[in-house]
Amino acid sequence: MILIPAQTARRLAANAARSAADPSFDPAPLVKLFTPVGAATWLASELDPDGDTLFGLADLGFGCPELGAFSLAEIAALRLPFGLAIERDLFFESDAPLSVWADTARRAGSIAAAETALAPELPRGGSNQLPPPDPGGG
Repeated sequence: MILIPAQTARRLAANAARSAADPSFDPAPLVKLFTPVGAATWLASELDPDGDTLFGLADLGFGCPELGAFSLAEIAALRLPFGLAIERDLFFESDAPLSVWADTARRAGSIAAAETALAPELPRGGSNQLPPPDPGGG
């Protein structure tokens, strides 16, 4: 799996350039990477010009998510049990700024818990959403 498609990499790089010019810029994360056999999760909002250094929220599953830089190459090189690798959440979308994610994840103890807490604020719709139940039962 391609962890960061080219179009997303361009958007991440644009966020990094804007952050460099405007320190108050607080973009929403564009990418969610995760391990399918554990709790590690990364939300990335920026990509440095080196094409490898991502900035965002990292949660390695120890109850203390933190903002910082992480290497795409190192994440991609991780080999997990059963021949699995890190994956990208193909359906991840968020309008919430990274600072809101960081604050919520720190208080909740994980990115996964923050995702639940922020669910009412996250975008709705799309092909990955199930239709609401029919109140008539039919």
